Amino acid sequence: MIKKILIALLVVLVAIQFVRPARNVSADTTKDISTLYPMPDSVKVVVNKACADCHSNKTVYPWYASVAPLSFWLDHHVNEGKGEINFNEFASYRIGKQNHKLKEVIEQIQENKMPLSSYTLIHKEAKLTDAEKEILIDWCQNIMDTIKAKYPADSLKSKRPPAPAAK
Repeated sequence: MIKKILIALLVVLVAIQFVRPARNVSADTTKDISTLYPMPDSVKVVVNKACADCHSNKTVYPWYASVAPLSFWLDHHVNEGKGEINFNEFASYRIGKQNHKLKEVIEQIQENKMPLSSYTLIHKEAKLTDAEKEILIDWCQNIMDTIKAKYPADSLKSKRPPAPAAK
């Protein structure tokens, strides 16, 4: 019985190797955050090393990204990260959402929640130093200050769609 289960498991593992999630490799930067706000080279370096794989439209995939079920896990991880904030789509966000997302970035960095430990476990270079954290935090805060100076206070709130009416 155990032999049959192991054979079935092996067949499933081999079969899922032929199912490939779509790759996140767009070069479109027309809605990139840098089209709205200056991104100094020091910030680009930090974002590229610690954020871009999960928070942009261009992921650099490691060799194991072609091996299922890891490929599915990575695809889910990237899509989840892009769902939180996507630096390549940032210019398409409403101003309130931009402000809110930048505030969340600051909080995540300050609380050492980003980059994720599961990511830095394999990508040691993505661990942020205190100086790199300050670079990102200062950059985000400067953008938030720019937004605050340019737009009325009520537009800075992240508006959520109204809840459906109860029936």
